[in-house]
Amino acid sequence: MIVITADQRRSRSTPDASAAAVADVTAAWRTGLLLPVERSAGDEIQLVTDSAEAAIGIVLQLTRTGRWSVGVGTGAATLAANTRESTGPAFVAARRAVDRAKKRATHFALASEPDAQLASHLESLVDLLLLLRQRRTDPGWQLHDLLADGGTQLDAARSLGITPQSVSERAITAGLRADETATVALASMLNMLDTGTRQP
Repeated sequence: MIVITADQRRSRSTPDASAAAVADVTAAWRTGLLLPVERSAGDEIQLVTDSAEAAIGIVLQLTRTGRWSVGVGTGAATLAANTRESTGPAFVAARRAVDRAKKRATHFALASEPDAQLASHLESLVDLLLLLRQRRTDPGWQLHDLLADGGTQLDAARSLGITPQSVSERAITAGLRADETATVALASMLNMLDTGTRQP
């Protein structure tokens, strides 16, 4: 199983974002969740999934806002009626991960129970993608969102009122192709890690 625990950054000086995050993640990834996303304690949210694609997507969704420290844990899990009552090594790993994430530049960490070298390697690769995304400008994100919604570069050019060549140049500058291919590869690696650690 894959458990994500996210803790709101600067929660004492910024409005509570938990309810909005629960709603946004649920809206985007409902079919990939094993239990509803829940506010677990204070300003934390927690969720469990068996979809590596959903897990990576949720990590990217939460870290993009800059408002969350995100910990991912893999391992066995015993699911209850809700996330807060569920237990197991995956939940322990997610707790360890979010505690480390609070101290890291990318505000992301990954842990597995039992621990695996692949988890460390995967964390480093996710860091690279997050650093790329942190450097993306607003125009780059604008194009990213247009293409993520299913549009083509030609559609984006028309929507933005710029030439197809300008769209292509913006896509290169924003690293959109690298983002797309890395996301697929990271999900594949996380699936391998999850498959290897989910047994008790």
